[in-house]
Formats: sequence, structure tokens, C-alpha cells
Amino acid sequence: MTFLARRGVAALGLLWLVLTLTFALLHAAPGDAADLLVAPDAPPDAALQLRRELGLDESLAQQYGRWLSNLLRGDLGESFRRREPVTRVLAEALPVSLWLGVTSLALTFIVGVAVGALQASRKDRPTDRLLTGLTTAIYAAPSYWLALSAVALFTYGTSRLGAPAWLRLPAFGLTSPASEATGLAILPDLLRHSVLPIVVMAAVGAAGIARYARTALLDLRRSEWVRTARAKGLGPRRVMFRHLLANALPPLVVLLMLALPGVVAGSVFVESIFAWPGMGRVMLEAIGARDYPVVMGATVAYAGIVVLANAASDVLLHVVDPRRR
Repeated sequence: MTFLARRGVAALGLLWLVLTLTFALLHAAPGDAADLLVAPDAPPDAALQLRRELGLDESLAQQYGRWLSNLLRGDLGESFRRREPVTRVLAEALPVSLWLGVTSLALTFIVGVAVGALQASRKDRPTDRLLTGLTTAIYAAPSYWLALSAVALFTYGTSRLGAPAWLRLPAFGLTSPASEATGLAILPDLLRHSVLPIVVMAAVGAAGIARYARTALLDLRRSEWVRTARAKGLGPRRVMFRHLLANALPPLVVLLMLALPGVVAGSVFVESIFAWPGMGRVMLEAIGARDYPVVMGATVAYAGIVVLANAASDVLLHVVDPRRR
């Protein structure tokens, strides 16, 4: 079996395991959608009738088999609460989460590697100590705490202090409620509303990558081939970019892919706090409403992205690391 085939089989097995565990844990929680959807003054048999309509009166094995067979046909079911296909619910939310996730992940890698390289070049100097304390504090802070702190500082704080309008960043929503712009004219407002969510999402991941990049680059600096390059008269910048960063790239690529689950998990809290109608907010609302099809549909999307990204990192290593070829 080829390398790609082995990775594909392992990825599918892991995806099936994640979906099965999520399905079991969802149904193990007390209560179901029928209890929440039926009005308090409804007759006693209303919940039983709704439970039959939703298929919740079947055994767990029957529900799982029906859901899995529908999934294999590409059918994610219908939302219990919204009464519309899950694919439509996710299709409306996915672009928002992709914009937030892809942008923050790119900033995570770029800023993290840049800060780590700066720390490695200023080892044990005041700049290194300051950045070490800052990245450690940010990496240890929960995403929701950083989000609330950013709102308090850059939205309410700047307004109370009378800061210029460009410093008063909006805290909630994708665009201003009073805006009537359409098409490309809405882009400036969207970018302004994206600053705080994207910065919060990227900050935690960038802090972690910076700590790893600093350690990796310092280890490489002690290598004999680095000393040889310096002895030949190569300048510090050329040694850093031509030799150190090139050799530190393979493990950093793996670390970037491993940071993806953190981006996914952080988006759930960040989208809820900043009122972004993305996958994270949809999933939280669905969990609260026991909307099983939507939760499982979002899990399929999230787990698929994470598993495929981890599998892609192994393939990408063969491209960026000649020793693996």
C-alpha cells in the first residue's frame, strides 16, 4: 500500500471515530430536541408525537445507522429547530468561518515565525525577555478572555478615552447595522469588523509558534554547518533566512497543521462573543437546542477539515523536506 493510500485510510478511520463518539455523547446528554421544541402549555402527548416525527423514539443503534447511511449518500438531514436542510444552514455559515479561520491561520504562521526569529536573534537580550513574557501570557490565556479584553480595551475603552474614530474598533457583527452598502462597497466595513476577531484568533496560535520557532532556531544555530557558513563570511540575515529558517520549516509546517484544531475550537468562542454568524456560533446554538443534525453536520465539517489538514501535513513534509524524499 502506498504512502498516500495509508494516510487516506488512517484519515477516514479517524474521521469515523470522531463522528461516532460525537454522536454517542450527544445522545447521552439529558433531554432531547422534542422537550425543548414543544411549548410549555402543549398537551402531554405533543412531545411524544414530535419525538416520533423526528425519529427520536428509535433505539440509539437505529438512529446511528440511519444517520450514517444518509451521510454516505451526502445527506446531512434536516435541522430540528430551523426545519431546513443542514447543508443550507452550514453553507450560510461556512464562508464566515473560513474567512476568520484562514486569515487568522495565515497570520498565526507569519507572525509566529517572525517573532520567534526575532527572539532567536536577540537571545537573552531585553527584547527576547519581553517577547518571551508576552507570548507566554498570551498563549496561556483562554480565547474568550482575550476576546472580552479586546472588546473592553479597543471598543469601550477607546470610546471612553475619546480616542480617534479609527481606533474605536467595532465589537459585534460583520457590518454596521446602519450600513446600506452592497457588493464591494461593504468590504471596508467588513475588514474593520474583522480586526478584533482575527487578531484574537491569531494571537494565541502565533504565541505558541513563536515559542517553538525560537527554540528550534536556537538549536540550529549551534550546528556545525551554521558555524561553517559564518566562517565563510555569510552575513547574519543570509544565515537566518537561507539556512536556519529553511531547515526549521518542516517542523513548523507540522506545528501549523497541529494548530488548526486550536483555531477551530477558538472560533466557537470568538464567533459567539463577536456575534459572527459562522460555524462556531451555529454549533453552539444547535447544542443548546439539541439540534442533533446541525451539530453532527458541523462536526463532519470541522473534523473533516482537521483530519485532512493533518494528513496533508505529512504529504507536505515530503515537499519541503528533501530528506524525506
